[in-house]
Amino acid sequence: MTPFRPILLSSLALGCALPALAEVPRVVTDLPVTASLVQQVMGDLGQPGLLLTAGADPHHFQLRPQQAQDLEKADLLIWVGPEMTPWLDRASTSLATDASSLALLSLPQTHLREFAAWDEHEDGHDHSHDHGHDHGHDHAGHDHAHDDGHDHSGVDPHAWLDPANAQVWLGAIAQALSKADPENAGTYAANATAAQAAVAALDQELRAELAPLAEQRFVVFHDAYGYFTAHYGLSPAIPVSLGDASAPAAARLSAVRDQIIAQHASCAFPEVNHDARLLATAIEGTDTREGAALDPGGVMLSPGPGLYDATLRGLSRAFADCLGKG
Repeated sequence: MTPFRPILLSSLALGCALPALAEVPRVVTDLPVTASLVQQVMGDLGQPGLLLTAGADPHHFQLRPQQAQDLEKADLLIWVGPEMTPWLDRASTSLATDASSLALLSLPQTHLREFAAWDEHEDGHDHSHDHGHDHGHDHAGHDHAHDDGHDHSGVDPHAWLDPANAQVWLGAIAQALSKADPENAGTYAANATAAQAAVAALDQELRAELAPLAEQRFVVFHDAYGYFTAHYGLSPAIPVSLGDASAPAAARLSAVRDQIIAQHASCAFPEVNHDARLLATAIEGTDTREGAALDPGGVMLSPGPGLYDATLRGLSRAFADCLGKG
């Protein structure tokens, strides 16, 4: 018998005496911002899967075979909702048949707003309607695909751009994970509390940075920033495109140029995944400066727990850098 054999036997005996570790649920998420919030709650216990590939358009995406397999194997699907990713609504019904689903927009505590009602005679006021707790209407019945930028109505799905929603979602994510994995419920709850505190600190920092810009008018590529501008007291952005599905028509570009001139918009911001030339056409012949490209979904950032923070910081910094010049 070698000197090491008793130690080996003791280790084996000890290992047999230990209880089996709880299996962390297999979580699949839709967007980088969702995955970031989920990762903050899971911490070191696991890592969520992310369906949207780097740089892809969240509104228009097709699953690859491997992603479809990940969805089939999921225990828990955490996503914004069908208003944001209609392609996932269809896929989850057919593939994630055994998975629990948490659609964050459908939570009663989620603060919702409707898209602004823009037309050629837009007066610059925010005509959106807030639905902080009213979920009696059918969100899925709203039309989120638009023809030439028209019929842009219904619930705005970009709700993560309001950090108050992120705090709500972190708590709901912890509850969903705890239900699937009760043995680690304490860890999920503690991680969510820490993440909520971090979001609150970020919120205060961004409020201070954006407060001097409250009266500035500006242009964006598409109507995706209402939660952010409303939360931070900024003027509503002037969107070049009212829809996510198609390029704006010539009449829309002409109307936007009229608004830019009438409202003295100081900056225009391109957006990742969209043709910057359309924005350039809209501001041609005006004094409007072009700012940095915006990434409201964090699709160009490195995935991970810090991505949500980086997404909001990126928007705030882009606005401050351009609008702060005058």
